[in-house]
Amino acid sequence: MSLTSAMGTGVSGLLANGEAVSVIGNNLANINTVGFKQGRTLFSDLLSSQIDNGQIGRGSQIQAVQNIFSQGSLETTGSATDLAIEGDALFVLQDPNASGGQFYSRAGAFTFDKNNILTNPDGYKVLGYAITGGVTGTTLSTIDRSSPAPPAGASIAKISVNDLGVMSALYSDGTTADIYQIALAKFPSTNGLDKAGGSIFAQTSASGVPVIDQTSFKGNKIISNSLEQSNVDMAEQLVKMITTQRAYTANSKTITAADQMIQDTLNIIR
Repeated sequence: MSLTSAMGTGVSGLLANGEAVSVIGNNLANINTVGFKQGRTLFSDLLSSQIDNGQIGRGSQIQAVQNIFSQGSLETTGSATDLAIEGDALFVLQDPNASGGQFYSRAGAFTFDKNNILTNPDGYKVLGYAITGGVTGTTLSTIDRSSPAPPAGASIAKISVNDLGVMSALYSDGTTADIYQIALAKFPSTNGLDKAGGSIFAQTSASGVPVIDQTSFKGNKIISNSLEQSNVDMAEQLVKMITTQRAYTANSKTITAADQMIQDTLNIIR
């Protein structure tokens, strides 16, 4: 019985370390993905078997895969609608499909689509607050470059965004106006967010309910003409990969040794 348990322990190590390599591989695959947040694998031991004089371990398991929300480096670009966040907040996005659900992202590669709506590359709409007559609204809405309408006889010449997310329009007649403020969301626990693909995250019970109002800018600012890069450290991930690979090989040795011992026992019987 103890030998079969030893094989089971080795198998648990293979499975856990195999999944850990998948996490590392995903980090390395997204080293150039804008706004990507790396994951890390946390291991825990399995419930031990009780024997007369103590306990025998039964192997390991993956306890959790956590998202690490450390700040990525900023890369300067030539587009005013390329936005990066310094701090721990996220942009608020609306699903382009009929559901219209809210999602969150650190990837700020935004552009205006054919309908003059500010979107990310996958068509998710950036949400913010309309500014009318110098007064910022309190209701989230999509950011429409054509609303409010430009002064008579003017098409927008230039867009700029300040560190509070206020989007200003410079019109061809030389006048300017603040038209929107980009919304930011702060979560009680960003580690509880689920990756939803496309560099966006979804709210979960573990993340808590986001705060989306002016207080979200406390400790945060928006940097225009910039994009936040992936926070993956290639050298660190390669070291982890080597360590995990060696752990996988070592666990395979446990299985091989237990199998050989079983064969030795069967040979005695024969």
